[in-house]
Amino acid sequence: MNGLDPQVRERLHRTFEQLCRIPSETGGERVIADWVIEALTALGIEVQEDDAGAAAGSDAGNLLARIPAQAAGRGDGGHEAVLFCAHLDTVPLTAAVEPVRRDGGWENAGDGILGADNKVAVAAMVELARLVSGPGEGPPVTLELLFTVAEETGLNGSRHLDLGRLESRLGYAFDHASPLGEIIVASPTHVRIDAQLHGRAAHAGLAPERGVNAIVAAAAAIAAMPQGRLDEETTANVGMVMGGTATNVVAERCTVSAEVRAVQPEQLDRYLTAAVDALQDGADSAGCDVDVSVSRLFTGYRADPEEPAVRLAARALRRIGYEPSYRSSGGGSDVNNLRLGGLAAVNLANGTERAHEPGERVSFAALEANLELMLALLQEACA
Repeated sequence: MNGLDPQVRERLHRTFEQLCRIPSETGGERVIADWVIEALTALGIEVQEDDAGAAAGSDAGNLLARIPAQAAGRGDGGHEAVLFCAHLDTVPLTAAVEPVRRDGGWENAGDGILGADNKVAVAAMVELARLVSGPGEGPPVTLELLFTVAEETGLNGSRHLDLGRLESRLGYAFDHASPLGEIIVASPTHVRIDAQLHGRAAHAGLAPERGVNAIVAAAAAIAAMPQGRLDEETTANVGMVMGGTATNVVAERCTVSAEVRAVQPEQLDRYLTAAVDALQDGADSAGCDVDVSVSRLFTGYRADPEEPAVRLAARALRRIGYEPSYRSSGGGSDVNNLRLGGLAAVNLANGTERAHEPGERVSFAALEANLELMLALLQEACA
């Protein structure tokens, strides 16, 4: 179902193309942030930028714009304000971005990402602002637009967001690379494990028996650490191993970096303990010392499908012709931090395909449906 005016659809595509052409790797969002500020300011919308950039590891802060409701917009029982959220950054580029229209969708002509994650949502939010900010116009409820930075490296922008600046008590991110209609009702807690194994250097040819090989200790640990999909909502991975200085030197040091993600707290504790124990046992088996640090990148959640924000999303999806479905995700989004701060936020699928991969694309229909969904959410929020 597509109820957008043809001129609005084409303008949305042009905006998306412009945004994809702006490099915005995590840490370098300044140019795209300025583009969004200029676009919204030209509509008469004030944009506030916070000071989260330095703490989040970016050269720009989070952007917040607020568009007041039209005078008679909110019906009895409706919400006073609704937040829509998208992130400005992308994963690192491996090729220049040259957006092309191909086979009913947008792709990168080069062998790299397109940036649809999350510029699909950024473009739709900018075009939504154009639709509801004209003379005599206004959203049916107050609309807050949040554009975050440094999402891809651990949700850092939203982690440093002052939620007290928001009027909304419920909100939506459009940041799950899966088919339209999916509502994300669970997301894992993500814990990173960093270990430094300390052995003793020695000449590998003249006196190897005097050495203690930290790489051997790491290998024993890795072989015993939990790996892969452990259940439907739990995963673990060893992602980086670095050690040694030369083939003729017994490796004095080795570092191992790993992660565990789990929705259920007891599963997180179980596999995190197993990983740390494996590192200690591996070190002990080789006669090494080990220092282990554990850091939580974001906290998971589980939403009840009957909670008001989820039910509202389901109604909005049906309004534009999509039957809602509910799924647990293995990834995080800014919703994790918004919910941790007490805001009833929900992450919605945006139709992006092969996110973070060369060959990333989004269909024309999915791009347009994001804008339709935003309009439907506003209508349902005032019901």
